[in-house]
Amino acid sequence: MKGTLSLLLAVAVGALLPLQVAMNMTLRPWFHDPVVAALPNFLVGIVMLGGYMLVMRSKLPNLANLSEVPIWAWLGGLIGASYIIATLQLGPKIGAALLLALILAGQMAMSLVVDHFGWLGFPHHPVNLPRLAGVLLLVVGALLIVRN
Repeated sequence: MKGTLSLLLAVAVGALLPLQVAMNMTLRPWFHDPVVAALPNFLVGIVMLGGYMLVMRSKLPNLANLSEVPIWAWLGGLIGASYIIATLQLGPKIGAALLLALILAGQMAMSLVVDHFGWLGFPHHPVNLPRLAGVLLLVVGALLIVRN
């Protein structure tokens, strides 16, 4: 089993996602636009990352090597921005529980594909019945939340 502290940290970070959605939804009326409301989220995140880098004395990359980074690796920010915009649009319509259940089901389904093929630097973990059943149970859970 993985380190208990690592598992607890992963759960804690996951528990923060509904709070992030609520915070972003609260910003939306003040900024009158979901995209504009997402900007403070990213600005605060940049400040936090900068502070972390200073405290941890992170080494900056060699700019000459950045041209070797695969183009797809630069697109993570698009996914983050899409997540924020989608949650701002969907959260008020479908609620936190269903929103996060569907997001989690989508994450798990894509995670199975990524692991199965060993894409994007992840180790190869073939899809098997227990892993597939876990994702299907998440989907069933999301469907149960919809029925409420």
